[in-house]
Amino acid sequence: MKKLLVVLCLMLASMSFVAAQENGPQITFEKTTHDFGKIPYNGDGTYEFRFQNTGNEPLILTQPKSSCGCTVPEWPKKPILPGESDVIRVTYKNTNRPGNFNKYVTIFSNTKDNKDVKLYIKGSVLPQQTEALPTKDNTMGVSPINNTSN
Repeated sequence: MKKLLVVLCLMLASMSFVAAQENGPQITFEKTTHDFGKIPYNGDGTYEFRFQNTGNEPLILTQPKSSCGCTVPEWPKKPILPGESDVIRVTYKNTNRPGNFNKYVTIFSNTKDNKDVKLYIKGSVLPQQTEALPTKDNTMGVSPINNTSN
């Protein structure tokens, strides 16, 4: 009888432990990496990472930390209620510097697991194009004639 009581107590304790782990906010991103591909010189280097609170308590995001000053995050300051979605906008500001880039922003939250999630952006900024002046088409070899009859 004592063994049965001990087994029941252990089962009850483990069930309450599992239930306690399931409570709380959870952050679920649609994706955590965005490849811009080729960005024109001085082009738009902004992407919105969509996420949802898949937990059962409000999700609170604290100030994200970027890998460098050229990567700027914008995040919701208000709590995200269970089931709600929102976005974190990440901007790569150096689209006036040609070449490859690979940056990340670390998102901090009040989730029990995944307290910090890294969002990655990468791509290549194309060189600045030089503007070509218009050229005259000389394929006809003659000047235009002004036909004015009086």
